[in-house]
Amino acid sequence: MSRWTCPSCEREFGRTRQSHVCVPAGTIDETFAPHRPEWRQVFDAILTHVQDLGPVHTDAVKVGVFLKTDRTLAEVRPRARAVDLMLVLPHEIDSERIRRTMRVSADLIANVVALTEAQQVDEEVRAWLTEAYDAASG
Repeated sequence: MSRWTCPSCEREFGRTRQSHVCVPAGTIDETFAPHRPEWRQVFDAILTHVQDLGPVHTDAVKVGVFLKTDRTLAEVRPRARAVDLMLVLPHEIDSERIRRTMRVSADLIANVVALTEAQQVDEEVRAWLTEAYDAASG
């Protein structure tokens, strides 16, 4: 994974001079500090699975953590009532668990699932994460 570091915000990206919103980089701990401890456990379950798939870069900002390989595969956003896991895929996921979808580019859709405990990072969610990892890696 070759990475480019923005000289202004010091965040890492997959392409040189990649377009982005320049916000200061933070740490995973800073992102989750104001939230319930259970939300960090949800994130850790997600990250553990993704790291088992191969190299992953975590890009923490105030509102969430982007998980990246060659490009973003997911975003994890702690919120008041749940952790939103946004899975970036070339299609919509057909499941009642998907809370909403949004087109992020001509060929990619963010599928959002709300998680409230680490056990909800189950076989189905891990399969979606694996698909997102593979799609972002090549």
